[in-house]
Amino acid sequence: MKAFVLCRIAPGLESDAVKKFRSIEGVTEVYLVFGGWDAILSIESDTIDKLSSLITTQIRGIQGVSATETLVTTNL
Repeated sequence: MKAFVLCRIAPGLESDAVKKFRSIEGVTEVYLVFGGWDAILSIESDTIDKLSSLITTQIRGIQGVSATETLVTTNL
């Protein structure tokens, strides 16, 4: 499974958050962006349960991450 996670990060904590994002197994790409969100993460996992755990415990657990929105990909 592949998903994109949009992250809002508290000002001043972006650099530390990006380093931590990149160290998480399953995070394949990290982009800092301008706009309503501060970072976009590309993530991959074998199952929806592992994907959910990756987001709720590891990504949201990083200091400075104040909000996330997850976009799960699909094949049509």
